[in-house]
Amino acid sequence: MTENVGSSTRNPPRSRQRHNRRPLLLPLVAVGVLLLITVTGAAWLASKASAIDSELNAATLLIQPLKEAITGDNPGDAAATVKQLRAHTTAANEAANDPIWKLASSLPGLGSNFSAVSEVARSADDVTSLGLEPLVKVYSTLDWQALLPSGTGTDLGPLQAASPSVSAAANAVRLSADRLNQIDIGKLVPQVADPLTRARDQLQNATGALDAAANAANIAPGMLGSQTPRNYLLMIQNNAESRSSGGIPGALAVLSLDKGTLSLGSQSSASDIGVMAPIVPLDPEQQQIYSGRVGKFMQDVNLTPDFPTAASTAQAMWERKTGQRVDGVISIDPVALGYILDATGPVTITHPELVALASVGLPTELTGKNVVQTLLSDVYAKIEQPALQDVYFAGVAQEIFAALSEGRGNATGIIAGLSRGTDEGRVLVWSGLAAEQSVIAKYTVSGSIAGPSVAPAQFGVYFNDGTGAKMDYHVKRTVQLVKECSRDGYEQTTVRVTSTNTAPADAATSLPAYVTGGGAFGVPAGSVQTNIVAYGPVQANVETAKVDGQSTDFAPFVHSNRPVGVLAIKLAPGESRTVEFTFGKIVQHTEPNVVVTPTVQAVKDVILPTEILPCGQ
Repeated sequence: MTENVGSSTRNPPRSRQRHNRRPLLLPLVAVGVLLLITVTGAAWLASKASAIDSELNAATLLIQPLKEAITGDNPGDAAATVKQLRAHTTAANEAANDPIWKLASSLPGLGSNFSAVSEVARSADDVTSLGLEPLVKVYSTLDWQALLPSGTGTDLGPLQAASPSVSAAANAVRLSADRLNQIDIGKLVPQVADPLTRARDQLQNATGALDAAANAANIAPGMLGSQTPRNYLLMIQNNAESRSSGGIPGALAVLSLDKGTLSLGSQSSASDIGVMAPIVPLDPEQQQIYSGRVGKFMQDVNLTPDFPTAASTAQAMWERKTGQRVDGVISIDPVALGYILDATGPVTITHPELVALASVGLPTELTGKNVVQTLLSDVYAKIEQPALQDVYFAGVAQEIFAALSEGRGNATGIIAGLSRGTDEGRVLVWSGLAAEQSVIAKYTVSGSIAGPSVAPAQFGVYFNDGTGAKMDYHVKRTVQLVKECSRDGYEQTTVRVTSTNTAPADAATSLPAYVTGGGAFGVPAGSVQTNIVAYGPVQANVETAKVDGQSTDFAPFVHSNRPVGVLAIKLAPGESRTVEFTFGKIVQHTEPNVVVTPTVQAVKDVILPTEILPCGQ
């Protein structure tokens, strides 16, 4: 019995050992399986991430060739490039829709990174399929050469038919941009946040461009006279005598458009309009800054930088003087005319009166290279009588627009030239129809100083001649923003303007009296006087002004809730002076930009990069 008892006491422990091994093995197996799944899943996710990254990068590389195909008027290449784009964005979107990737997107913590990548891929595919593909298809059906206004008329039907497709494409891209903007970037790792930020910026730019295209397609046919003929007052601004939006109106004419048929009516000049009595009404803010001269003389309608004000005033003056109704105002300067001539090729003067005027040493063939010097300098040196100078100036403009009406030049080059002129503020448009103007007001072509076309932290520097002559051809300027340290939570920025009179030392005698003014308005011959007008962002303050580093008095004003500082400087031949306006209490915490009066100089040479002053720790 002792053995039995002993054996019975030894067997149970062995039995318990066998049962205990199984529970230990099960967790180990489960961990192994889970580890295998995790490693496999991680590898799978890594391969999908690599595929998404590769496909989106490949798509990005095709954007520039697509732009080149469009600007080069190659619809076949554009269509082929979009087809390649679609293949890459579709592959990226499919990879981001993988079940394991979607599962990872739902995980707490890192899941938001996977879902953000999915949204970028989805947006890229939507932009291509719903935006670029329809646009390129529409683009391939349009004959841009035939759509330009000409003397024989234009079939505006294709442009009208394209409007719904362009609007739909713009809406699709806008929805994609909105989705990306809703992602909380603060929860993302840098490897995801940085590409997302770039994608947002690119979509924002694309949205703006497509909205502009949609709006243009919507209002352009009507403005080109598709339904009823349109008449526009064409104003050629003369940069040799500066005004805020460019220069004194050097020539006036009525530009008529009827179903795309372009014709230029009789010429006139600002002096022909005479004095307005009573003056054209002006809002009190602008009258206080620029005086009643804006509503009294056509020469001064654009003392204000707000082109809608200048244009509506010019319209009222024209109609009061001539009795002719105009539907809007289009402004252009000789520099922009040069851009047009680059596309049309040389224009030969044929009108007998102009040929006779040119016989004193002016060119009879005008090109993009000589038109600015001819109209803004040589004409005053060669022709003594101001009335004949105006005739020549206006006649040259008519010859250039005649070349356009004849269909000379390629459409791509002309559109590029006009676009460049618009970007530089040299081409401005105002419509007397409220519905059209509400669209134009969204863009820089409106020349507005307030409203949707004005960036939040936008500054403005404008020049108004105080010499009463044509000396601004000889003035070179630079404009620079200087960002200072914030104070009490507000931004501070100084606007620095340096002006140099490059006229020869003997300008008083070597330049014509009509150019120097001959001292008629109290400025010594050869010297130039300029009223510098600086605008700050909405709700800011203009606090101080300096000339060559020394504090000086200035005239402070407010225009459309924007602070304005005004002071005058006088420059003898060879003299330079630097004016600085400091703006404080700036509530906008965005990057500032500056808009300037377009002058004879290239805008890229006038606006210098923003200087950022270091702040103390």
